[in-house]
Amino acid sequence: MDRKTLKIGILAYGSLIDDPGVELQPLIIDRILCDTPFKVEFARVSSTRDNAPTLIPVSEGGRTIKAQILVLSDEITTEQAKSMLWRRERHIADVTQEYTRPNNPGINAVLVEQLHHFNGVELVLYTSIGKNIERPITPQLLSDYAISSIRANAGAMEKDGIRYLLSAKKNGIITEFSEEYENEILKKTNTKSLKETIQQLDSERNGERNN
Repeated sequence: MDRKTLKIGILAYGSLIDDPGVELQPLIIDRILCDTPFKVEFARVSSTRDNAPTLIPVSEGGRTIKAQILVLSDEITTEQAKSMLWRRERHIADVTQEYTRPNNPGINAVLVEQLHHFNGVELVLYTSIGKNIERPITPQLLSDYAISSIRANAGAMEKDGIRYLLSAKKNGIITEFSEEYENEILKKTNTKSLKETIQQLDSERNGERNN
């Protein structure tokens, strides 16, 4: 592809890789494999995933991870791309709502940040949201959150932490804690793979609901 056409991209380093959302998906014209220019870790629990651990940029700990730049169609403007990315992260279906950067963002604010001339793309956007796990982050704590999330409604919706971790692993994402985090899940569920864990805990959850 002609490099001069690579104007705007979205840096995907978590669930965005496999699920860009209904607005962004049809606008992706290329994907570029890269590493994040910042460190990332499972440092936030998501309320929409029943407190499943999710990946966010971190200033302490973590490590750079595998990512993808989702290159968008030429006709998309910077402001349109920012708003679509923000709506996707906020689960907002109303396309009339547009991104405005808050003056005093709290830990739950979804911020759209920019990288210039990154991996051959003129402007690359990515989201950043604050750490909300107050306790020291450990693989043991992350595994507790993930197991709890799959036993809740997030598991039934296939939006739980164990599926999130498995998706990250399939995309080659390895953080400081991810391997031991996975091992803790397998140990606590007496399973040999995350796929087996999902099958087992899905079955347990469904059985409880049928009783």
